[in-house]
Amino acid sequence: MPLDVILPEVTRTGSEAIDIWCKVHGNQREQITAMGDDAFAALLAKHRVKLGVSTRYPLGPLGLGDEMKWMRKFGGGIIVTGSGGPRGLPAAELKSAIRSFIERMQPHVAAAEENGVTIAIENHSNSLLHPPDSLRYFAEFNRSRHLGIAFAPHHLHEWSDQIPALLRDLGANQIPFLYFQEHSDGIRQKVAKEIEMRQLPGFGGGLDYRPIVKALRDIRYTGYVEIFMHPTPRGIPILPTVAEITGAINRSRAYVEQCLREVAG
Repeated sequence: MPLDVILPEVTRTGSEAIDIWCKVHGNQREQITAMGDDAFAALLAKHRVKLGVSTRYPLGPLGLGDEMKWMRKFGGGIIVTGSGGPRGLPAAELKSAIRSFIERMQPHVAAAEENGVTIAIENHSNSLLHPPDSLRYFAEFNRSRHLGIAFAPHHLHEWSDQIPALLRDLGANQIPFLYFQEHSDGIRQKVAKEIEMRQLPGFGGGLDYRPIVKALRDIRYTGYVEIFMHPTPRGIPILPTVAEITGAINRSRAYVEQCLREVAG
């Protein structure tokens, strides 16, 4: 959908910032290129929205230099990408591979600091940073607040019972960004819309968010959370109209806020 249609909805969902995606999942990054940075900045100001995140998987963790400079124009923020491979390493090799990855990232982390940006690596399936131990090793070796994990519960569905403990093991300093999304059969295949929507909190999926938000409260989490889902096929809106999408996000937000109330104390 066009950015001039999307941006007015941000505050209507109780949100403060937007995460910009490029093709194939969206085309908002390409829309910005077409309209120009000044026009985009004017739209953000008009609708009182912050550019919080740029998701740039095609660039990879070592190719973010120009994107960091671009984000600096808008006050910095977070760039989300993946770690790449190797994937599925045996336990004996995983720790060393994560340490090597952190070492390779150091020049890019220095550039992130210079530009006021944080690089967040998603624990995506079929990548180096995926199983719980890989995240723990990441936290052991990472010493920079400009490098962290884009924590994705939906890619941990094999270990969903470990998510609250894993959040505590990592701590708030290692997690600048967290998805509120859970696994559904509709992530990668065409199913009934009701099943696809179970990726969103409060839509009947199997993930209990109460211990998750309790863990976030316990570690004094201050990073972004993003109510999120993937439609199938990629690149289409999750629902036909803007009003329906905003309503779905607000339904999820109400569920998360109810979970927060239940664990308060």
